[in-house]
Amino acid sequence: MNIEQLREYCLSIHLSTEDMPFKDEYLMFRVYGKWFGVIPLNDPELKISLKCNPDKAIELRDRYNSVSAAWHFNKKYWNSIVLNGDMDDDTVKHWILHSVNEVIQKLPKKMRFDYDENRNKTEK
Repeated sequence: MNIEQLREYCLSIHLSTEDMPFKDEYLMFRVYGKWFGVIPLNDPELKISLKCNPDKAIELRDRYNSVSAAWHFNKKYWNSIVLNGDMDDDTVKHWILHSVNEVIQKLPKKMRFDYDENRNKTEK
């Protein structure tokens, strides 16, 4: 997967937005203003940092060489995945969706309901 494919996938997620709040160093993806993915643009390796369930975060780090605790993030909840490593693209996409779900779960109940309701309408 290249950076354009990664960006396109992240933007295909319901209500996702992108911005670059830290000049041109990081491309951020958000749902309801909350980060679910961060791509460091100045890194020599293409990678994305994703929010993760704490138990699964450790499991992924143990299972894949391309997964590590995300630098500058809470290591309990955030992993960085180097793309085109030992995790295939479909699995990376799965963990991107997992990250979105982790963000949505932390929202107030009404916002979670609205997100699910609107996502279901657009997917029909």
